[in-house]
Amino acid sequence: MDSTSQADQPTGSGHRARLRERMLGGGPEALADYEVLEYLLFGANARGDTKPMAKELLARFGTLSGVLNAEPAALKQVKGLSDAGVGAIKIAGLAARRMARSQVQQQPVLGSWQSLMDYLSIDMAHLNHERVRVLYLNTKNRLLLDHLVHDGTIDEASIHPREVIRRGLDIGASALILVHNHPSGNPEPSRADIQVTNRIAEAGRHLGIIVHDHVIVGKEGQVSLKAKGLI
Repeated sequence: MDSTSQADQPTGSGHRARLRERMLGGGPEALADYEVLEYLLFGANARGDTKPMAKELLARFGTLSGVLNAEPAALKQVKGLSDAGVGAIKIAGLAARRMARSQVQQQPVLGSWQSLMDYLSIDMAHLNHERVRVLYLNTKNRLLLDHLVHDGTIDEASIHPREVIRRGLDIGASALILVHNHPSGNPEPSRADIQVTNRIAEAGRHLGIIVHDHVIVGKEGQVSLKAKGLI
């Protein structure tokens, strides 16, 4: 007979085992979002109950994606969350972004549009500042470079159309997709968004680089300027 008493077992070990069994055997929807966070925090909290922290994280940041994309300093404000717990959350977010990016890199971008939207949403939707990126494509519409252009408001003072096109020429790109996010959550394009897009498209026409689209990302979804007839 095992001499270790039940009182000596780690707190909640039965609950943890049941969560693990459900995760391994129940498919992608086996765990609720707070249970996913519970499981992530198990390794950082060997004996304690991680459910209260998981539920507080969701209450504070709104969604699982919001938690995974939260800044470390903001995560540390959650009572009881250690540096190891913050690290567990951030590495899960990094893994999700890397996995989504690999899906985009493995196939032509225009033929795998939903994979691109998933990647952009994971990476940009929850930023609290505006970020502008350019996805440069080759002749087969595969991703050559995912280039961070600027953090801040999109306008011609910060985004220079000829510089965007020149970078494409330097790496042998034949097309590009502009991307930026709206921290407000509403992805509807502004006048400045449309004006800068059209100026970059015009510069590209003169130098043989096509602007396929400009995608705006927000918590409420994504908007394609091409789909709206604005390019």
